[in-house]
Amino acid sequence: MPVPLYEAKAEFFRMLGHPVRIRVLELLQGGPKPVRDLLAAIEVEPSNLSQQLAVLRRSGIVTATRSGSTVVYELAGGDVAELLAAARRILSVLLAGRQDLLEELRAAEPAR
Repeated sequence: MPVPLYEAKAEFFRMLGHPVRIRVLELLQGGPKPVRDLLAAIEVEPSNLSQQLAVLRRSGIVTATRSGSTVVYELAGGDVAELLAAARRILSVLLAGRQDLLEELRAAEPAR
């Protein structure tokens, strides 16, 4: 029995739901990067990064190529960069809305 599209989408977003994975995807927007560069930029344990890269690789969202002892990762397609840009736009609106709410709450506080 095929998985309903909404369940596949939910699984996709669950796969993205880790800060290290999001950071890797952000870094890879600038082009392919060797693991050592990702490790230096993210500052997590190598085993943790390896685990998160494996999740991204299995999902097909990134690809890896080996050159000698160096493994280089890159985004599998441009749609990921578009998704991250859309997330930034959405967060900007949400956070701006919260700032307005915060200012409104502060203005409504009684003077002490």
